Amino acid sequence: MDDTMQGLYDTVLSRKQNHAEGSYTCYLFEKGLDKILKKCGEECSEVIIAAKNGKNEETVYEISDLLYHLTVLMVEQGITLEEVKTELEKRSEKTGNLKTFHQVDKNT
Repeated sequence: MDDTMQGLYDTVLSRKQNHAEGSYTCYLFEKGLDKILKKCGEECSEVIIAAKNGKNEETVYEISDLLYHLTVLMVEQGITLEEVKTELEKRSEKTGNLKTFHQVDKNT
C-alpha cells in the first residue's frame, strides 16, 4: 500500500507542478481549494452510502475516490505522506485511551 500511495502522491504532485492537458487533477488544482474540499466531501458521503448499502466492491471504489481526492488536498496544502504516516504511527502507540480520544465539548 505504501508504494501505491507514494505513486499516487508523486503523480498528483507532478500534476500540480507541470500542467497536463486534459488532466482532471490539474483541473482540480486550477479550480482551487474550495473545489477540492467539495470533492472530498462528496466522496466521503459516497463512501458512507456505499458502506450502508453493504456492497464491498462499491465501497472499495468509493474509498479509492476519497483517497485520491484527499491526496489532491494534501498536495494542495503542502502536506506530505510522511507527515500523515508519522501521525498514524503516533496513534498506533496509543492504547486504552477510548475515553480521552472521544471526548467532545458539548457546549460548542
